[in-house]
Amino acid sequence: MHPSTEARGFTLVEMILVIAIMGIVGAMVAVFLRAPLEGYVAQDRRARLADAADTALRQLGRDVRLALPNSVRVSTAGGVFHLEFLATRAGGRYRAAGGGDILDFTVADGSFDALGPAVALQAGDRIAVYNLGIPGADAWAGDTLAVYTGPAGSVNSIAIAARQFPLASPGHRFQVVSGPVSYVCDPAAGTLTRYWGYAIAAAQPTVFAAATPRALLADGVRACTITYQSGVTERGGLVSVTLTLGRDTETARLYASTHVGNQP
Repeated sequence: MHPSTEARGFTLVEMILVIAIMGIVGAMVAVFLRAPLEGYVAQDRRARLADAADTALRQLGRDVRLALPNSVRVSTAGGVFHLEFLATRAGGRYRAAGGGDILDFTVADGSFDALGPAVALQAGDRIAVYNLGIPGADAWAGDTLAVYTGPAGSVNSIAIAARQFPLASPGHRFQVVSGPVSYVCDPAAGTLTRYWGYAIAAAQPTVFAAATPRALLADGVRACTITYQSGVTERGGLVSVTLTLGRDTETARLYASTHVGNQP
């Protein structure tokens, strides 16, 4: 075989040079790619934090919009914010005059007719009439609530534990209260938690038992503030929440406000 046609391999020096050059090129590429990759990861982390905060605030807003008029209350204890209200599941108008079973405000009445479509009720529900959130007409003190004693289902004849409600509603309205709900934001524990299924109590903030149903809405809570403005005319309130979530060095801060209908 002619010497010019003989195959030649790589020498050790050539291999070392190729490896060194590839390492240099790889290092240069890594320098250029590092910033965009880190930016993408940080953006993704912020987006996840913002989505978690938005989901929690949307849940809170949906609940607050169904609160019994004049039942929203906010308290702070040890840096922990408590937002509490009485949740409603339905409502309607009671019969105030004419033929049928009227709701009598002069004596302790045990039943009344609901006008219009049948109202869906469950065991443990309470009927609220003209809750003003003031002494003598405060649902948290039990003034404006009566326990539903009829069967579960959709009914027009509503049976209640005999009660004389303090005030009649000008619009003859009543609400069906399913029970209290609390949102507790604890930056020290890094949590935003929803509680429900506990007894109504006038004291605030509520102390929850270990068995109280709860749901963790957000973790990684760095800071939060909750305020409630009942409104000058007391016919509309505003719940404002600022929630800051964090992961590693990234944070997301969201603000949400929810209007509360306070016309009982």
